[in-house]
Amino acid sequence: MSQSLLYEGKAKKVYQTPNKKGQLILAYKNDATAFNGQKKALFEGKGRLNNEISSRIFQILHQKGIETHFIEQLNETEQLVHQTKIIPMEVVIRNIAAGSITKRLGIEERTIFSQPLIELFYKEDSLGDPLMNDEHALFLCNVTSSELREIKAKALEINTQLIEIFAAIGITLVDFKMEFGRLASGDIVLADEISPDTCRLWDVTTHEKLDKDVFRQGTGNLIEVYEEIRQRLEAIS
Repeated sequence: MSQSLLYEGKAKKVYQTPNKKGQLILAYKNDATAFNGQKKALFEGKGRLNNEISSRIFQILHQKGIETHFIEQLNETEQLVHQTKIIPMEVVIRNIAAGSITKRLGIEERTIFSQPLIELFYKEDSLGDPLMNDEHALFLCNVTSSELREIKAKALEINTQLIEIFAAIGITLVDFKMEFGRLASGDIVLADEISPDTCRLWDVTTHEKLDKDVFRQGTGNLIEVYEEIRQRLEAIS
């Protein structure tokens, strides 16, 4: 398929597809970054694993009625998606306290929240993707109040479905981040990826970390951990 590079980010390249109007190709890279790009490394096979994991999760979400930009997995490292205009906002859902919130608010790690917490971050690398409130989002992200409510409702529903998906393979969904985009129709759908790069995942029994934290903290083999997630997802029919 003829394609030209449209954009390159930390984890993916985005290609235009001249023969497929309204569609893009996402190519997953082997790069791993943490702490807003301060820590970097290359892992052979990471792009393939994230592509396969994200593709499988999107397929399962579709079966559960969740709309996303995903169309199909093309090969080991590429997937075809609907073109969207990304809303410059990261939506983070936290089910259990971990990561930045423990330092920012002094909440003890592994504290279980009585209901999921939603946090919004302004998607702007030059500013370090700062935390923002609803008023900031309305001003900075070109969304209306009703669209922001819609995004939050979609995020909570996605959280519910992902908790169920991961629980079925012995994994606790601690927290995760999402991005949303507008289709040509104006509809807002889940975009970007759902993978161990964007989720905190703990084994239900051992509490072993099965996500990018093994790279952030230098506590394990990233490829082995991602392969474990991929293999477990294969068990879901």
